[in-house]
Amino acid sequence: MQVTITRRMTFSAGHRIFNENWDDARNFEIFGPCSNPHGHGHNYALEISVTGPVDSETGMVINLKDMKSIIQEEIIDKVDHKSLNADVPFMKGINPTTENLAHKIWEILSKKLPGMSRLVLHESENNKVEINR
Repeated sequence: MQVTITRRMTFSAGHRIFNENWDDARNFEIFGPCSNPHGHGHNYALEISVTGPVDSETGMVINLKDMKSIIQEEIIDKVDHKSLNADVPFMKGINPTTENLAHKIWEILSKKLPGMSRLVLHESENNKVEINR
């Protein structure tokens, strides 16, 4: 039997969504106030799910303590209270939309969490991105 376990963690980060090849007027037309030259911030919620069999010795799919440590070290410590445009090496040269941020987080964590099956990144109460294996 396959079981899915999910860990939710939060972080705050700022960003500016824009295309550097466009002028401010075109960026505002496409991205609205998210293209503010000084950026803006979000309180993100990240949900990571791992699916697999329950280990007969531990009774767990994955140890949540280990899962928390991996997410903390690989993602949260690198993005919390940072500018996604300027301070986060894995986002360098990438327009930091929620879709792009979720994709990069998936790339990083799926290498560290075998069985990772789902990622949900909430940008706000109303907006989220979901990636499923």
